[in-house]
Amino acid sequence: MGQKVHPIGFRLGFNKTWRSRWYSDRDYAKLLHEDLALRSTLKKRFAHAGVSKIETERAVNRLKIDIYTSRPGIIIGRKGTEVDKLKQEIQKKTSREVFINIQEIQKAGARRAAHLRVGGDAAREARSRSAGRCARRSSRRCVSARAGSRSVSRDA
Repeated sequence: MGQKVHPIGFRLGFNKTWRSRWYSDRDYAKLLHEDLALRSTLKKRFAHAGVSKIETERAVNRLKIDIYTSRPGIIIGRKGTEVDKLKQEIQKKTSREVFINIQEIQKAGARRAAHLRVGGDAAREARSRSAGRCARRSSRRCVSARAGSRSVSRDA
């Protein structure tokens, strides 16, 4: 079996940044689990909003959360009410001052699909050519099948 390289770990520090930016000597495990739980709950809560990634940044008593989404209006809500509710809920859980930034991106799956794409344009063209051939073949079969059934019905 081949040995696979993790797509984020391989690029970390070169052309990708960490999803959590903070440092702690004493409470590292507690804060790490808090970040993971926060990220998973936000992903579940806003699954329909096209969330691409969630970044957290901690200072002494502050927690800054950046949410990258293709549909920011769903997260913000009418006049910002949803963001305020979200901020209050997170402050209760973490007992820190919370700042939430919502960044709009054009396509939610584009970043993830860009590194998963194999072969680039050549592979895409080959797939489209084969799909076109299949469509033409099936349409010919449908036309010939219809013509055959008509001829049978005329003879009968």
